[in-house]
Amino acid sequence: MPFIETGSLVAKELLPGWTARFFHSDHMTFSYTEVDAGVAVHAHHHPEEEVWHVVAGEVEFTLGDETRQIGAGEAVAIPSGLLHSARAVTAFRAIVVDFPLRMMVAGVSTR
Repeated sequence: MPFIETGSLVAKELLPGWTARFFHSDHMTFSYTEVDAGVAVHAHHHPEEEVWHVVAGEVEFTLGDETRQIGAGEAVAIPSGLLHSARAVTAFRAIVVDFPLRMMVAGVSTR
């Protein structure tokens, strides 16, 4: 499936106010993510590397002991195994990429 029509992917609710549409390449998982203002995800870690590219809005990330707010046009690269959390300062949209493939996010299948 080399061409992806992202608008036709099924939106899955990961948390109330947090939805994502997933697809996979051979080695990576991609997520088109939309989050309502004020929604947060608890501190957690996972074996996959993860890169968030914010395309609209603002989100506050905590990576280990460092907290920073990023907005549209900015990205954050989260190393494998690093404790991290996120909180939507405003409603935001992001493209999230995990390597290697990630089969579950917040208990929801990415397939």
